Amino acid sequence: MKLTNKQLDKYSRQIILKNIGPVGQKKILNSKVLIVGMGGLGSPISIYLAAAGVGNIGIVDFDKVNLSNLQRQILFNNSDINKSKTSSALKKLKKINPDIKIYEFNKKLNHLNINKIAKNFDIIADASDNFETRFLLNSYSLINKKILIVGAISKFEGHIYTFNFKNFKNSPCLRCFIPDIPVGIDENCDYEGIIGSLAGTIGSIQANEIIKEILGIGKTLCGNILIIDSLKLNFRKIKLNKNHQCIECSKYK
Repeated sequence: MKLTNKQLDKYSRQIILKNIGPVGQKKILNSKVLIVGMGGLGSPISIYLAAAGVGNIGIVDFDKVNLSNLQRQILFNNSDINKSKTSSALKKLKKINPDIKIYEFNKKLNHLNINKIAKNFDIIADASDNFETRFLLNSYSLINKKILIVGAISKFEGHIYTFNFKNFKNSPCLRCFIPDIPVGIDENCDYEGIIGSLAGTIGSIQANEIIKEILGIGKTLCGNILIIDSLKLNFRKIKLNKNHQCIECSKYK
């Protein structure tokens, strides 16, 4: 595959980076990323991946846009209210980059349809807002040796994890340190509240980590959790070890 003159111009600010270059840009153009959840996190993730030239992007969500979404879900505007998030997102992303392929899945992800939806993607971005979906993506990615990059936000704090089940045999999984759904924790913004700019911060970092994993550059976040307190402006990276008693990992030894 040879980059066209248009592509060389369009992605010139990436190609000029010594860690990317033409070879790296070809990897980005050939990459396949699935984004689960097109809300506060999925919006910036999809915008930056589309702009970077990620050639194949899948978007999964079953919800419709409502007025309260617009405070943080920057992919949408007032004209999208009551419309499908995935169909609205597809139109916006194609305007950002008409040369990439967008695959729309306007449905709720579950154990019956996850393989059909996710099987052709190498990297999964978890931008969901509930532990049921997180655990489902964790299990599927572990079984099928996918790279899973998770973001979570609540109030003024955000978390980012990378689980590389493709290249790192000792990668911990989500349930190594969260074995069950925490009692008394509701990730829904309707109840907890969220500052909109935090969603942009966490989603942008997720997009950055995805690009790094596509290219195999920089220091991976795999085996760590990045915790950001936007109110105090604290960034902490904490080491996560594989739990050999993990109820999920033990299934696939």
